[in-house]
Amino acid sequence: MSVIIVLIGFSLVVALGFLIAFLWSVKNGQFDDKYTPAVRILFDDKKKNSEKNNK
Repeated sequence: MSVIIVLIGFSLVVALGFLIAFLWSVKNGQFDDKYTPAVRILFDDKKKNSEKNNK
């Protein structure tokens, strides 16, 4: 029974660590992408192999 308590405590520490890392990355702008949405329309779509064979 004591193993379960240790595992629950460890999982809470790990989850808290991931939460802190996520909040830190959001605060520092790691998920801000201001360039790609503006030029996404300019990127060419990749053609499928079947379309190349039909020509």
